[in-house]
Amino acid sequence: MNTFIVKLGMLAMLVALLTSCSHTASTQQISRTENSIYEGLPFDMPQVEQPSFPDYSVNIKDFGAKADGKTLNTQAINDAIKEVNAKGGGKVIIPEGMWLTGPIVLLDNVNLYTEKNALVIFTDDFNAYPIIETSFEGLETRRCQSPISARGVENIAITGHGVFDGSGDSWRPVKKGKMTSSQWNKLVSSGGVVENNVWYPTPGSLKGAKACKEFNTPEGIETEEEWNEIRPWLRPVLLNIVKSKKVLLDGVTFKNSPAWCLHPLSCEHITINNVKVFNPWYSQNGDALDLESCNYALITNNIFDAGDDAICIKSGKDEDGRKRGEPCQNVIVKNNIVLHGHGGFVVGSEMSGGVKNIYVSDCTFLGTDVGLRFKSTRGRGGVVENIHIDRIHMIDIPHEALLFDLFYGGKGAGEESEEDLANRMKASIPPVTEETPAFRDIYITNITANNIGRAMFFNGLPEMPIRNIQIKDVVINDAQTGIVISQAENVTIDNTLVETEGKALDVKDSKNVKVNGKTYQDE
Repeated sequence: MNTFIVKLGMLAMLVALLTSCSHTASTQQISRTENSIYEGLPFDMPQVEQPSFPDYSVNIKDFGAKADGKTLNTQAINDAIKEVNAKGGGKVIIPEGMWLTGPIVLLDNVNLYTEKNALVIFTDDFNAYPIIETSFEGLETRRCQSPISARGVENIAITGHGVFDGSGDSWRPVKKGKMTSSQWNKLVSSGGVVENNVWYPTPGSLKGAKACKEFNTPEGIETEEEWNEIRPWLRPVLLNIVKSKKVLLDGVTFKNSPAWCLHPLSCEHITINNVKVFNPWYSQNGDALDLESCNYALITNNIFDAGDDAICIKSGKDEDGRKRGEPCQNVIVKNNIVLHGHGGFVVGSEMSGGVKNIYVSDCTFLGTDVGLRFKSTRGRGGVVENIHIDRIHMIDIPHEALLFDLFYGGKGAGEESEEDLANRMKASIPPVTEETPAFRDIYITNITANNIGRAMFFNGLPEMPIRNIQIKDVVINDAQTGIVISQAENVTIDNTLVETEGKALDVKDSKNVKVNGKTYQDE
């Protein structure tokens, strides 16, 4: 067995984390913004401002809403929101019951409050969601309007105890390999169309997929008739809040999103606390949280179970992201649990506007494909820097505990062959331009991990190596393979144990790599 430096005794930290990772923080507690959240922060950041609301409330039942699970309550809910907004602000109450609705649009100074056992189900009628100009996966495009949205508003919240169900199974394509035989047969027999072992809910959805050369942005769709035909392909994110300030999500559950679940974009002073997100593990593009180009954010005390990446930091893609020029910055991610996901905490791959001043601590990953995942590719541009990660615990990670992949090809870990990755890496080396992504100044400490595929993989660009990475106090047990470092400079890994039957360390095409006091270079 190959090991290098023994640093044990992290179990106490894990016990302490699981004890402290309580999901009982109330809206009032977050509103007071406990100073402990900011203690020891390794960069200057003002406290995140919290919304506040007048003591005024209305009940959606007073606007004609019916909790029978079949009456469409779109107008009643939105009329209640408009009423509270017109009165200067307050609370819109969704009481116990099953409430069917179309898109909900939040307005200034409104707290959408769900009582216990309130279940809000968004209709699976595609025509209820207008096709709008928006941003998805970092690109300006057209998609269906989100079930919950807000744009250019201030002082808003979604709070309480209820559940918002996005009816995502009606929208999403499904890969055959992600289901059992009985599940697949049942899905196919329900309708839809199948091509290349992928089920699509309608022929229009398949047509939309064929119009996408890369990711999910259709090309060659010109007329309104063509756009309407592929409407089922234009899956919206469940919650989309854009260019808004003082936003709070607290206590509620979001599930079954058509695409990404929570997508705050270009927002300031946003808090996501004590929230639960549940998407099926097979859900295509079923990210839990994509925080994009936001400034001043708290992501605390949440539970995420995702079909794709779980906690993901983004800032736009390629030229669109660089043109927007809004980094995602000044973010605290603390006391979160991730059950399933392609990555527990993720940066990229759409990071063209830059990412900086991110602090991640006291999080637990239970069976995510990758633990800490940094990804990008040529063409993105942007700089990811000043990322601090501390006290992370993870188990049953089939791939890397820590991954830097600058040759990202758009697939989840394990979905792409080693041959495909190798072919991309054989491409000629381009000059450094504004399209070259850079990852640097990243600090990772106090990591414990059990049952891991590969301990760490650094895969930088030859024209822009991953630079200035400091890793300290790490214990990785039962790893299939050890650490691979390629195309990196100034990497220090100190006080670290990797327990593996495979090769413990492989350094190649790198400079100034120090592992437990020993320097490795170009081996």
